[in-house]
Amino acid sequence: MRHIHMFDRISADGYFGAPDGNLDWVIQDEALERDTMANRGNHDAMMFGRKTYEGFKSFWPTAVDASPTSPAPHGPARRNEALKAMGEFINRSTKYVFSHSLKDVSWEGTQLLGDFDPGKVEQIKRGPGGDILLFGSGSIASLLTAHGLIDQYTFVVSPILLGSGQRAIRDVIANVKLVLEEVKQFPTGNLRLRYAKA
Repeated sequence: MRHIHMFDRISADGYFGAPDGNLDWVIQDEALERDTMANRGNHDAMMFGRKTYEGFKSFWPTAVDASPTSPAPHGPARRNEALKAMGEFINRSTKYVFSHSLKDVSWEGTQLLGDFDPGKVEQIKRGPGGDILLFGSGSIASLLTAHGLIDQYTFVVSPILLGSGQRAIRDVIANVKLVLEEVKQFPTGNLRLRYAKA
């Protein structure tokens, strides 16, 4: 059985996007990027909603070139080898996208799934392949959570307060109990919390 692992950057007051959706507040952290890629596990696919998919598609296919490093997707300009490895992984992964309006799925490995359907997700989880990462995609993360389909939640908490913004998971109508599996602090003050579904 494949597992779905959510990975999101959030502010200390619990927002994963500013009110306008931008991520320029994220505290950049090369040590975190290196550690994330070194401990990526057996993931070979990603799951998206349309908006996050289009954001990734606008950046990652052209971010990876012949140079030994790649640029960061948000924040101040910088490059490193971990971002290069991340971009290569993202580009070669299978990309499952839930959208009824998306037309351009020319990015290699993209599978358009139409409107959200928990039955389709269950079928994908029972199918062949490695585990599946979910970045951003708040509406899809919320729907997956409501249907009990996310197996692991990783939150990187940045030492910053936004005051308002977009929540990573919304409209959960019942308590979803989690088990803490890892806490890791990084020199920038970023804190990675990994939870499994209880």
